[in-house]
Amino acid sequence: MSRIHEGMFTSERQDWATPQAFFDLVHAEFGFTLDAAASPDSAKVDRYYTEADDALTKPWYGVVWCNPPYGRQIGAWVQKGFEEARRGSEVVMLIPARTDTGYWHDYVMRASEVRLIRGRLVFGTGEATSNAPFPSALVVFRRTSRVPRFTSMDRARLTRRAA
Repeated sequence: MSRIHEGMFTSERQDWATPQAFFDLVHAEFGFTLDAAASPDSAKVDRYYTEADDALTKPWYGVVWCNPPYGRQIGAWVQKGFEEARRGSEVVMLIPARTDTGYWHDYVMRASEVRLIRGRLVFGTGEATSNAPFPSALVVFRRTSRVPRFTSMDRARLTRRAA
């Protein structure tokens, strides 16, 4: 297993940058105003929270993009996204499609929309890129969510369209 794959299966590395072409397509649809889990180098919009800001303790206003750390605390991030949507924000999260987890059943299954991504996203920057060893989902939380609408996004087709 490559070093990149090892890091994705453990909490050794949690800051997998969102693939830019994928983000651009989603941003064109939603028009994000806040990146809730960023670094100065990976921020996707002008307003963002870094690890030092501790986004889990801050309010998320507007239309929020969140590609949270994929470590053990991901459930807290998904819960935060769900709760901030209940307060009026629209929250879009890119997360692993781990349908066997508690946070998936407690929060994702109460989202407005879940888009299962066909194929594996390519994470990383520069030469350190690799297909994720897990499937991904785009989860949309809105104030009024009932039973989520499930759809499919074809990663390969989206990437070609963005090029």
